[in-house]
Amino acid sequence: MRSFFIFGGEALIVTSLVISFIAISQAEVRTSSNYQLESDSLNFAGGLGSSTNFTLESTAGELATGESSSSGYRLKAGYQQMQEVYLSLTAPGNVIMSPTLGGLTGGTANGSTSVSVLTDNRAGYTLTFTASTSPAMQKGVDTIADYVPSTAPNPDLSFITGSTNAHFGFSPYGNDTVIRYQNNGSSCNVSGTSDPLTCWDGASTTPLTIAEGEANHPSGATTTIYFRVGIGGNAGVVAGEYVATTTLTALPL
Repeated sequence: MRSFFIFGGEALIVTSLVISFIAISQAEVRTSSNYQLESDSLNFAGGLGSSTNFTLESTAGELATGESSSSGYRLKAGYQQMQEVYLSLTAPGNVIMSPTLGGLTGGTANGSTSVSVLTDNRAGYTLTFTASTSPAMQKGVDTIADYVPSTAPNPDLSFITGSTNAHFGFSPYGNDTVIRYQNNGSSCNVSGTSDPLTCWDGASTTPLTIAEGEANHPSGATTTIYFRVGIGGNAGVVAGEYVATTTLTALPL
């Protein structure tokens, strides 16, 4: 959840996060151009059975199956034991944008927050960013527009605010940042590097994938999301409290 406030002609953004994550898959052991086989089993019976209320996946005849552990390790042996994936996502605190902005003079305010995804899924994970409303920032009938890149459909390498603009944008940064938010020094959405405060985009009610990565247990992978509000000197922003709600979702691939 992200909240945006303008108090008496000044701007303040407080950011918090609602986290969603689901663990439903496991890495493949064999692949082709069309298929991936997550895990196999040598047995003499079993299979998938179902009814109107239940689904049963079973095997019979596997040897030395089950879960065992020591002080440093945990082993899940056998086809049925292997179908568990660990996935976690940290939840940061609020972010206050700085500096505060005058509604008449305008300016630029910045803030950032970081999340860390930790997973043992060999197929990796994906991290998405979604706004609950469009525009994301709203105060009754008054709104702050979502940033629209001048190079759309690609993000802008730099954040651009005209004299009549009032908008809110974001820029993700990290080792797992997807190509859309990478750049070659002049353009975004090209395979290159992920740099802080580059490749600015607008929030959307359609989930935007901002990071994807491989298994990273036990170190995890951190993605930092930079936020920026730009208000032009002739934007005519109405003072008051603006609230934007967004969701970060981490899912296994």
